[in-house]
Amino acid sequence: MAKSLGPVKRKFSPWTDPNAVPFIRFENITKRFGDFVAVDNLTLDIYEREFFSLLGPSGCGKTTLMRMLAGFEEPTEGRILLQGQDISGVPPYRRPTNMMFQSYALFPHMSVEKNIAFGLEQDNMPKGEITARVQEMLKLVKLEQFAKRKPNQLSGGQRQRVALARSLAKRPKVLLLDEPLGALDKKLREETQFELMDLQQTLGMTFLIVTHDQEEAMTVSDRIAVMDKGVIMQVATPAEIYEAPNSRYVADFIGDINIIEGKVADTASALGAPGAVKIETEGLSITVDQECQAVKGDHVAFAIRPEKVRISPDAPADPSVNAFYGEVWDIGYLGDFSLFIVRSEDGRFMRAAQANVSRLVDRPITFEDKVWLTWPRDAGLVLTR
Repeated sequence: MAKSLGPVKRKFSPWTDPNAVPFIRFENITKRFGDFVAVDNLTLDIYEREFFSLLGPSGCGKTTLMRMLAGFEEPTEGRILLQGQDISGVPPYRRPTNMMFQSYALFPHMSVEKNIAFGLEQDNMPKGEITARVQEMLKLVKLEQFAKRKPNQLSGGQRQRVALARSLAKRPKVLLLDEPLGALDKKLREETQFELMDLQQTLGMTFLIVTHDQEEAMTVSDRIAVMDKGVIMQVATPAEIYEAPNSRYVADFIGDINIIEGKVADTASALGAPGAVKIETEGLSITVDQECQAVKGDHVAFAIRPEKVRISPDAPADPSVNAFYGEVWDIGYLGDFSLFIVRSEDGRFMRAAQANVSRLVDRPITFEDKVWLTWPRDAGLVLTR
């Protein structure tokens, strides 16, 4: 089994090395079910020891892609390579992969240790080795004291760890996780996300997770592939996906964001600054410090995260910042921060998030207040697609 990445994990980025060889390669994969195209001519590289997420809405093709890697579905076109070997046609039980299902699929009549041992017994592993492996897995997921219990005697989080231990017991080269935390409550799900990350780093294995939960993908992943209608829209690190989405779709799908449609009024040469773009739309003018391929007259979108927008009852003293004036239309108090929805006189809405750094319950800004939303020129980005 591969060794732990340990502190190396902070610098782990094989996808930036032009000489790195992909561990898994989906090569021009298409999957059709009758007339429906679930995966459309998709090519994707995943590297050894990577924690990789397939993220997208229901029906986008992410689970179909995982099932093809597991061997439960065969591509209509293209091929799948694992360590350089074409695994098309290889049955699931002969592939060096294991899949943990959303339902966990534990045997209710078997104890925890018997559930973990089941796959090893099917492979006719010697009894002594099975016992040692089961004990190793129980220790890994911290369930030694629950070895004799049945699944119905465990909590949801404990059942999830039994399923994980069973999936890891055969020491697959790739662990496939299909919405593995969907049945857990929010707090337990967040705790388990970090447990999965620690486990993956300890084992040094390649994890591929399918999820529709943006926060989950952002937390656990080295990289994320955002999918829509069988196509990959963007592959990047969580920070790149969040801060530099390549399209309106990705920007809108990941987290909360303001997207304002408009036209390019001026570019760098006219504004006298390298990499600057001026966007105008219905009385609102926005200047963005960004290199952009768009030219004057092009239809584009300006995108900015609410936490990068400042809210104040006072007009900005600095005339170079971008500004939006309106009335507080709605407020969402979310504990760690408050979300303000501001409506301009022409009916446009914009959101600003403000951290609740004080324990004071009363907010200085409240409903129907007239406020200014401001942001610096480098806080948002221009989207051309």
